[in-house]
Amino acid sequence: MSQAPFYVSPEQLMKDRADFARKGIARGRSVVVLRFDEGILLLAENPSPTLHKIAEIYDRIGFAAVGKYNEFETLRQAGVRYADLRGYSYHRTDVTARGLTNAYAQTLAGVFTTESKPFEVELVVAELGITAESDQLYRLSYDGSVIDEAEHVAIGGQADAITASLAGLRTSELGLAAVFDHGVAALAAATRSTLPTEDLEAAVLDRTTSRQRTFRRLDEAAMSALRED
Repeated sequence: MSQAPFYVSPEQLMKDRADFARKGIARGRSVVVLRFDEGILLLAENPSPTLHKIAEIYDRIGFAAVGKYNEFETLRQAGVRYADLRGYSYHRTDVTARGLTNAYAQTLAGVFTTESKPFEVELVVAELGITAESDQLYRLSYDGSVIDEAEHVAIGGQADAITASLAGLRTSELGLAAVFDHGVAALAAATRSTLPTEDLEAAVLDRTTSRQRTFRRLDEAAMSALRED
């Protein structure tokens, strides 16, 4: 006599997948993305010099992630291919954060609903506008849900604490050094520890550059100089 298959309700299945993904993300060190008066700062607690959480996707688009490295690196590479193909097929200005976010959302939602294991990742897609008013920040969760943020956005295990420490702060009215200090202080306060410069990873999308590509990674010397300003 065959045994009846074990039944799990769809609601319980989705809840179990969400709990699994959240636990994986909570183990990761956090990332915060903040607008400043001349661009967007991407800042992460990351002692690794080679396994980056922050990257460039296209001319004016940056990417930040937390969670399982192999999973968000797969998404980063897919984003670069998407941007290159769209820019080549149409025009470079047709590559937008909104379009990339929609593509990521579809991928994450598809994996969450159809695969046995969801992606243990959270993402931020940031686009530098021609003017500060047209900057865009999008936060994506493991299930493909999207939130459009205004001034700053935090992801990772300490995201709520970081967001609370930055509440009410209009970083888009401040210079890079001040915003960098606020970002480091928020990351440190969330973990109740001091963060040496060598444990940080940072990059900016710089509106003042004369180059078409606006992404610039900050090395340890540049971060130390910002902390001294």
